[in-house]
Amino acid sequence: MAEAKEPRPDPTRRPHLGMRAGELDGKWYAKYWNPVMAPLPGHVRDAITLGPQAPPLCLSLDDAGRLSDAGYQEFENGYSLLDDGSMYVAALTRMPGASPAMVDWWFGWHATETQRYKLWYPRAHLYAQWHGDAVDRSTPYRARYLSGTSFVDEYVGNVLGRLAIRFVRPGRLGFDEDGLAPDEATAICATVGMSQVPLDWGWLVHYVRRVRDGAEMRSRFWMGGGHVATRAGARLGSELEAAAEGVRRLGEGQARAMVVHCSQEMNHLASFLPALFEEYERRR
Repeated sequence: MAEAKEPRPDPTRRPHLGMRAGELDGKWYAKYWNPVMAPLPGHVRDAITLGPQAPPLCLSLDDAGRLSDAGYQEFENGYSLLDDGSMYVAALTRMPGASPAMVDWWFGWHATETQRYKLWYPRAHLYAQWHGDAVDRSTPYRARYLSGTSFVDEYVGNVLGRLAIRFVRPGRLGFDEDGLAPDEATAICATVGMSQVPLDWGWLVHYVRRVRDGAEMRSRFWMGGGHVATRAGARLGSELEAAAEGVRRLGEGQARAMVVHCSQEMNHLASFLPALFEEYERRR
């Protein structure tokens, strides 16, 4: 039941951000397109102003499951640069009126059409499609994206990435899946790789939990350095080695851009997700 694939933007031509005329014709969710994005939250601006934070404050990938602990960590916003060339990024997003189940639904829904992906971040998102068969809409929301891979084209800062986001079970990163009741918490976990060559160069986690007025998302990224690895079965030839070399050492500019990107896209999503989800449920 694979859906028709949209043509991917030609990398030799200047990409077009935003919606082209007619792109939203006939889409029931067209009313949620809003190219005007809110400023960065103050707590994120303050964290960027501090510059790189001390590596000992970073949560290790092996300890990612600790995001499900009560309370907050000392390092909830900002970035750090590690000796192996990798970067660590953290961002906290308030999501009033939202729920963890809504976020699970979004991650299974958004990559089916590029237009949906553009809703999320009008200033940076260009293209999205599931790689392989479409998600099974009869399964629970979380199951619709687990083990799937979405191919996305997006800007992070001024750099265009052609990425493969492969979603993995939360237990892979140490989360107790029995403790992730959909209405109370979820953990979106994935590898971040390149879509044109079989190379991964990082991991992401968006841990979402219920709070009094809705939900909050605590995002973490571990990228570059020792996180660079070929995908199963691939050999590190000259092409892959050149690609790997380009992401082994990530600089401060890339880390800052990742904090901004994550905060802007997640805050923009929070602005329309509850209403979008409510309408989707009415239309089922």
